[in-house]
Amino acid sequence: MQVEVDTLKIELKTPSSDKRPIYITGNFCKWLPDLEEFRMEKISSDLYSFQFPANLELPYPLEYKYTRGGWDQVELDRYGQPHANRVSVQTEGVIQDFVTRWQSDKSEKSDLLPIIEVLSETFEIPQLNKHRRVHVLLPHDYYEHPDRQYPVLYMTDAQNLFGDGSPYGNWEIDKSLAKLAVEDKANVIIVAIDHGGEERIQEFSPYDNPRLGKGMGMLFLRFLTDTLKPHIDRQYRTKPDRLNTGMGGSSVGGLLGIYAALMFPNVFGRLMIFSPSLWISRRIYFDAIHFFEPFETRIYLYAGGKEGANMIPNVSALQETLQNQGFGYTRVKIKTSIDPKGQHNEKRWSKEFPVALKWLFFE
Repeated sequence: MQVEVDTLKIELKTPSSDKRPIYITGNFCKWLPDLEEFRMEKISSDLYSFQFPANLELPYPLEYKYTRGGWDQVELDRYGQPHANRVSVQTEGVIQDFVTRWQSDKSEKSDLLPIIEVLSETFEIPQLNKHRRVHVLLPHDYYEHPDRQYPVLYMTDAQNLFGDGSPYGNWEIDKSLAKLAVEDKANVIIVAIDHGGEERIQEFSPYDNPRLGKGMGMLFLRFLTDTLKPHIDRQYRTKPDRLNTGMGGSSVGGLLGIYAALMFPNVFGRLMIFSPSLWISRRIYFDAIHFFEPFETRIYLYAGGKEGANMIPNVSALQETLQNQGFGYTRVKIKTSIDPKGQHNEKRWSKEFPVALKWLFFE
């Protein structure tokens, strides 16, 4: 049976780390996997679209699959197995699909890349009365080990962390995780929260600043501890205790991470702090003085010499403040990495990420 379609459209969401084009194939094109007329249009980093030509006669029901250009690059299900043929009886409107994983071709070893899922495009932040996109990066074999639990690292600035990145650059943590997987040191779930654009500094800063305005960092941390973390722990196989819960970020996100260590030591036991914006308020040093009788904690501090005259001195002062409190410091381990030529950018933080992740969770 053949039917004419006028307005049938297909939208596909898929992790943004794979750069290969996407084709739709099916019983309407003899299942040829890479016809240019059925190549999907890339709308954004993780969204693709295809509009069937007007008056095209399609088989009914429609059977189809997605490929990256060949049957050796076909879509897989969430368990890494070949996806069954998709079937649709729609002749108009929009079909919305999602592909979690893809079979890799010979030119790209992507089988160890993390599984990137969109937890929500509009996850509610009730503490700020806002909504934000949240991604979850799972170990590549997460669904192959249903009895395994994993530590969790919460990270800010998701737009800059993986896939196509942002105009500012890309940490490429997806590629780093694939390399770490070879060493069996990528068994961690990463929850990446989008920043708020122009409101980023205010949302992340725990302190008021005369030039920047009121800091809402405490409210953002309440969102992590009271709203997002419980949701993640319910939906994924996590190790929810503090020794298996971390937070990471750079710049003002790094400042927020320090504040999380000071104010929520009962929640976060692993901190990845890159190039923190300590200049926003000197109150951070006074708060650090009151960081007494801490829980067992690991803090990885990074600073670069090309980030302004005060970056390295500020980070050194913070480390010294923490270490001079006089308590049994065997419970708190701080590793400081200083690069005299390091710049304040995603490219440099990308190099530091795998080193920090290994030390925080696997050494």
